[in-house]
Amino acid sequence: MQLSDFDYNLPQELIAQTPIGDRAASRLLVLNKQSGEINHHTFRDIMQILKKGDCLVINNTRVMPARLLGLNNGKPIEVLLLNNTKGNNWETLVKPGKQAEVGAVITFGESGELSGKVIEITDEGNRIIEMQYDGIFNEILDRLGEMPLPPYITEKLEDKERYQTVYNRHLGSAAAPTAGLHFTTELMDELKAAGIHFAEITLHVGIGTFRPVRVDNPEEHHMHAEFFNIEQTDADMINQVKQNGGRIIAVGTTVCRTLESCVGDDGLLEARQGWTDMFIYPGYKFQILNGLITNFHLPKSTLVMLVSALAGRENILTAYNEAVRERYRFFSFGDAMLII
Repeated sequence: MQLSDFDYNLPQELIAQTPIGDRAASRLLVLNKQSGEINHHTFRDIMQILKKGDCLVINNTRVMPARLLGLNNGKPIEVLLLNNTKGNNWETLVKPGKQAEVGAVITFGESGELSGKVIEITDEGNRIIEMQYDGIFNEILDRLGEMPLPPYITEKLEDKERYQTVYNRHLGSAAAPTAGLHFTTELMDELKAAGIHFAEITLHVGIGTFRPVRVDNPEEHHMHAEFFNIEQTDADMINQVKQNGGRIIAVGTTVCRTLESCVGDDGLLEARQGWTDMFIYPGYKFQILNGLITNFHLPKSTLVMLVSALAGRENILTAYNEAVRERYRFFSFGDAMLII
């Protein structure tokens, strides 16, 4: 297995820069993971594709406005919050890094109501910053922070909530679980009325999920750990659906990795809380997952490897090339794919 095995040609103009007006009006490519058959729909058609008794598992994380623009000795500096390590200490990405040596103090906002001191540099080059402020941190962050959009999105996001799912509840992500951006509350209500179950997990998405693979042999790539939580009631629902013959369909690769990280020796999903750095690539045998709703991912990324593990590399590359021919919109604000 080589990194080049997961490459495909994507025209730049197919990278979606803004979300469409109606979340559920995005396009949906449906891929049969056994036969490789491809069908084209709109996302709202999922009502006719799913079956009564299926279970959609969603990630209820909420994205932090984690991008902070500050000053260090009068020079501009950008800080991206990754995760809260303890107390007021945050692991961060800082640009430019040369301005963030240990001891550097960065101020944010015109009034200086938030500042941070670099107290450590990690082995990966990330900075641990101790934040100092008066008031409630999340309220200050909401005022001063910007949404941490991926670098391939160059247009300004007018409405912060469009980079949130409609079912977000727990603040903590540095990026959105973008497969869920296609759902509206109305569509979810219709699915529930049709006998589709919904279970929830929480995984706070870290930037490490999207780090490029820099080794020719993907098996040598190391995934950044992310915090997750599965409540007992949701684990029980998923196990009950599985035992009743229903399909477990993850809404997003974050859900996929969380579920597969928490399967016990008996094959049942366990309620757990902790950190996962699970890396799924071809050859992996899925323990609990039957299907996946996901967006189209970057060439040679760990996420293309994950979907290739589920549906087969040839099927995925064929589907991606078909999506390019059909002018689908790619990446975070793009169209969706259902692998079933």
